[in-house]
Amino acid sequence: MGLVKLRIRELAEEKGWTLKEVSSRSGVPYTTITTYARSPGMATVDVTALIKLARTFDVAIEELIEVIEE
Repeated sequence: MGLVKLRIRELAEEKGWTLKEVSSRSGVPYTTITTYARSPGMATVDVTALIKLARTFDVAIEELIEVIEE
């Protein structure tokens, strides 16, 4: 199973948003945002959160995910 990293921090910086703003705009709990943003690699991610985050950043899900290990 591969590991993925979410590009939340990078995308937020591009928009000039804090992680709290990302949480507020997306409806994804702040604790989830910080967990995803700080994790060096995850095996599982909540798909609903991914969809909300991709919509918030106006990117495709593929642009939100960075595969770090296959």
